[in-house]
Amino acid sequence: MNPQRKTLEQCVVESLEGYFRDLGGSEPHGIHSMVMQAVEKPLLVTVMRHAEGNQSLAARWLDINRNTLRKKLAEHKLL
Repeated sequence: MNPQRKTLEQCVVESLEGYFRDLGGSEPHGIHSMVMQAVEKPLLVTVMRHAEGNQSLAARWLDINRNTLRKKLAEHKLL
């Protein structure tokens, strides 16, 4: 791996550290939901683009059931 290239995990950590800094000592609320909402839609968009719209293939890549994928796509208004 390129030593200059950040992992997805490192990017998430850096973003969360920035979030906590921006809070300025205030108590955070709903972090899990916030992160899941921020990550899930671009994940679905990108995977669906690379799968060329093939939901069965995308579901396999995501290791989720096709019906679950369809539900998530609908929730994010991607259908």
